[in-house]
Amino acid sequence: MYYKNAFIYCRDFTFHKGAFQVVDGKFGKLLPDSVPSDAIDLQGALVIPGLVDIHTHGNSGADFSDGDYKGLKRMAAYYAQSGITSFAPASMTLPYADLQKAFINAHRLTEESPAGYSVLRGIHMEGPYFSYEKRGAQNAEHLKAPDISGFLALQKSCGGLIRIVDIAPELAGAIDFIREVQAECTVSVAHTNADYDQAKAAFAAGCTHLTHLFNVMPGMHHRAPGVIPAAAENANVRAELICDGLHVHPAMVRLAFDIFGSERIVLISDSGRCCGMEDGSTFMLGGQSARLENGIAKLSDGTIACSAANLYQCMCNAIRFGIPREAAIRAATYNPACVIGADTLVGSIETGKIADFLICSPDFVQKRVFLSGREL
Repeated sequence: MYYKNAFIYCRDFTFHKGAFQVVDGKFGKLLPDSVPSDAIDLQGALVIPGLVDIHTHGNSGADFSDGDYKGLKRMAAYYAQSGITSFAPASMTLPYADLQKAFINAHRLTEESPAGYSVLRGIHMEGPYFSYEKRGAQNAEHLKAPDISGFLALQKSCGGLIRIVDIAPELAGAIDFIREVQAECTVSVAHTNADYDQAKAAFAAGCTHLTHLFNVMPGMHHRAPGVIPAAAENANVRAELICDGLHVHPAMVRLAFDIFGSERIVLISDSGRCCGMEDGSTFMLGGQSARLENGIAKLSDGTIACSAANLYQCMCNAIRFGIPREAAIRAATYNPACVIGADTLVGSIETGKIADFLICSPDFVQKRVFLSGREL
C-alpha cells in the first residue's frame, strides 16, 4: 500500500512532502521517486509516528496498579484511540505483592498482543524507593529503602519487562542499587530531595533519566543548584516533562527545552485513571482518595497528583506553548522509545520499522490512527 501527497515526519526530525509505503505491517519505501496510480492521496495531511508514553498510570477509570487485566486492556484501547500506539504503564508505591500482580498482567498483555490495542512495551516502576519529604502523591505507608533483591524478583516475575525504575539517590544504598540494576533497565532519579552532589553521584553511577522534571524535586537555586543542573550537565540524561499545562508552567516548558535540548526531553502524560473522566470525579490513587477539580487531580490534603491529559494532548500543548512542532513530536515519539529500548521498532518513520502512524491536519487535529499498518 502506498500513500502520497503527505508531509511525512522523517527520521531527520523534519517534515518532507512525498509518499511512503506500508508492507506487511511495516514501513517500506519512503519518499520514492514514483508511486503507483492507485496510491492513497492524503491531500497534504501530516503523517507522524505513533506516540510513545513511558509514564502513564491509567485512564478511563482504570489504573495499572489495580492489577486488573480488563482494566489494563481498557487503558490500551484508549491509548490507541488517542494516537498513543505504544506505552509503558507506571506503577505506584505499593507493597510488592500488589506490584507483582500488576506486572504479571503487563506480561500477559504482551503475550496475548490483541489487535487494535496500543502495544505495551515495558513497565515504568515508579516507587517505592523514594524520599519521604518528596513523596508527592505516593503513599508514604509503602515507601521502602532501595532493595536490589526485591527489584530483581519483580523483574523476574514479569519476564524482564521493567524498562525504567525510579529512585531517590540520597537514600542509603541507592548508589549500590543504581550500579547493580543499570544493566537491567534505565534507572531514573525521582521523588528526591537530593542535593547537587548526590545527584551527580547518581548520574555517575549509571542513572540516565529524570522523572517528571521540576515535580517533587528541589528547585534550582544559585547557591544550591540541586538535581536539575546536575542532570542538565550530563549529556546521557534525558528528562521527562508533563505538558498538561497544570503541573508545569508554559514558561518552564520552554526553559526545559532550552536547557536539555529537543534530543533529551521526553514528553509524558503522567495520566491517572481520571484521564477521560468528568471533572468533579473522585477516584483512588495508590490507595489514597483523590478528586479531579478544574482539570487537575489532587489528594484529599490538596497534594497535586496525576494528570488528566493524554500524551497527544500534552504534545499539542507543547506546540501551543511555543515549542517547535518538530521538537515536540520528537519528544513524544523517538525520545521515549529510546528510553525503553524500543527505538529499533517504533518511534520514527523508517523503512523496516513497525508502521504505527497518525494522520493529522496541519493544525494537529487527529484524523486517523494506524497500528502495524492497519487503520484503527
